[in-house]
Amino acid sequence: MKTSNTLLLLLGPAAALWTGLAAAQPAGPGPAGKAPVTVAPESVAVQSDTRAQLTARQYTTLAAEIGAKIEKLPIPEGGTFKAGQVLVSFDCAIQRAQLQRSEAELAAAEFTYKANAELEKLNSVGRLEVDLARTSVLRSTADVSANRATVEKCTIVAPFSGRVAEQKVREQQFVQAGQALLDVLDDSVLEVEFIVPSRWLLWLKPGGTLSVRIDETGRSYPARFTRIGARVDPVSQSVKVAAAIDGRFPELVAGMSGRISVNAPRGR
Repeated sequence: MKTSNTLLLLLGPAAALWTGLAAAQPAGPGPAGKAPVTVAPESVAVQSDTRAQLTARQYTTLAAEIGAKIEKLPIPEGGTFKAGQVLVSFDCAIQRAQLQRSEAELAAAEFTYKANAELEKLNSVGRLEVDLARTSVLRSTADVSANRATVEKCTIVAPFSGRVAEQKVREQQFVQAGQALLDVLDDSVLEVEFIVPSRWLLWLKPGGTLSVRIDETGRSYPARFTRIGARVDPVSQSVKVAAAIDGRFPELVAGMSGRISVNAPRGR
């Protein structure tokens, strides 16, 4: 009994050391067939130094297709309009008179052709006269189509719903064909285009969120990536992307600018 107590006293420190080492060992793998649990990388807000400018998704410059005097500009600068609404109307009295003349000539040509066709049945005219009359009908029909197309250009209608950004002309002003008249835009959806590092392509996808801080308002607005450029600049290692403002904010106007902030994975 004395020998056993002595042995326990001698082995006590070694046994405690062995127990501590066993507790310090990492746990073994989980049940068979289950992968170890991994933690997704955290996101970090990245404030980009890239300037971002608000632009309208649709915008264009409307130009005159004929030379004429402007009769009406019904929508003032900054005013809103609907798709198909008349934005410019010209004084086209001469063009309409030319259309009426060509229509009268067509009616006369058709009458002559029908008369010659009836006379041909009676052997009163030759085949040549009938063919010439038919050709006159075709020529008059083409003139009517051309003059009608010209009259249709006497008004310019809105290609989409939006606002007049700038009036480049005034009423009663004579303009030439091809002269710019109005700058129009659709501000129902505002977009921003900017440059980001090409390494962001590893995680940046259309639909991803970001925020844009606008200088003029001093506020940040939510946005979503909509388009990613198809080519990376090999010199700067950057790519152009576009995002649309997520929501409708009346204080935002095309042309405002600011900076972007993106939630990127940590380490990216």
